[in-house]
Amino acid sequence: MSLKTLAEQKTESAVSFEFFPPRTREMETQLWNAIGRLAPLRPRFVSVTYGAGGSTRDRTHATVKRIIDETGLKPAAHLTCVGAPCEIVDNVIRDYWQAGVRHIVALRGDMPDPGQAYCAHCDGYQTTADLVRGIRAVAPFEISVSAYPEKHPDSPDLEWDLNVLKTKIDAGATRAITQFAFETAVYARFRDRARKSGIDVPIVPGLMPTTNFKGVVRMSGRCGTTVPDWLRGLYEKLDDDLESRKLVASAVLVEQVRELKAEGFDQFHFYTLNQAELTFAVCNILGIKPDAKKPAAA
Repeated sequence: MSLKTLAEQKTESAVSFEFFPPRTREMETQLWNAIGRLAPLRPRFVSVTYGAGGSTRDRTHATVKRIIDETGLKPAAHLTCVGAPCEIVDNVIRDYWQAGVRHIVALRGDMPDPGQAYCAHCDGYQTTADLVRGIRAVAPFEISVSAYPEKHPDSPDLEWDLNVLKTKIDAGATRAITQFAFETAVYARFRDRARKSGIDVPIVPGLMPTTNFKGVVRMSGRCGTTVPDWLRGLYEKLDDDLESRKLVASAVLVEQVRELKAEGFDQFHFYTLNQAELTFAVCNILGIKPDAKKPAAA
C-alpha cells in the first residue's frame, strides 16, 4: 500500500490517544493545548496514565474529570493493582464510575522504585486478570488491557505472555493495546499468534513518536522493545537538530501506519507524550479530519 493509496482510502481508521497527567502548571498548559488540538479528530477514546505504584492517582483522576467536564471526549482511566489493597483500588473504581468514567485500562503496574522486582500487595489484586474481575464486580466498565508483541520483560517467553493475555480477556477485558514496537512484522506475528491462541478481541497497535530518540531508546530498554539498526541510523548525528528529528519522526510514523494498514490493522493507539502535532498529521493522512462542528477542549 503506497502513501497515495493510504491517503485516498475512503474508510477511516479508529484512533485513540494517550496522555499523562501533568506535574507542573507549564505541563498542564501543554497537555490541554494537545487535547484541544486533537479533540476535533473524534478519537474513539483518550486514555490517561497512572504512575508507578499509583503515584499519580489524584492527578490522573483530576485530568480524567476535567476531560469529562470540559470536552466531548470519552476518557479511559488507567488503573494499576500494584501497591494498594483491594479495598483502596475498589474505591478508585467506584470514584471513576461516579465521575462518569465508563472505560478503564487495567494494568499490573510497576513498582515505585525503578528496577525493583514486582511484588503484589498482600491484600491487593495479585494479577491484572484479578483486577479485571474486580472492576467487573463494581460496574460494567469497558476494559482495555496491555499486550506485549516482544513479550513483557518479566515473562520467560512469548507463549507465557499470550497465556497471561488470554486470562485477562477471559476475565472480561474487551480490547488489548500493545506496547510500542518499530517493526511491522512484530505486530503482525503477535496478532496472528494471539488469534491462534483463541484471543479474538481487537489488538490495537500502540505507536510511539520517536522525535526524542534518546528518550525512546531509554524507554525501549526498560520495556523490552527492540530498536532496530535502521531506526538508529536515521537519527545518527541529529542529537542537536530538533527540526530534522521532527521530520524524521513524521516519516517513520507515517510509514509505520502505512505498513500496519497493509497488514490489516485498522485501529491505532497513539502515545502522544502530551504533544499533538505529529499525531494530528498522521491522523490527517489516515483521513481523519477535524470536526469543526464540535468544540475542542476548554
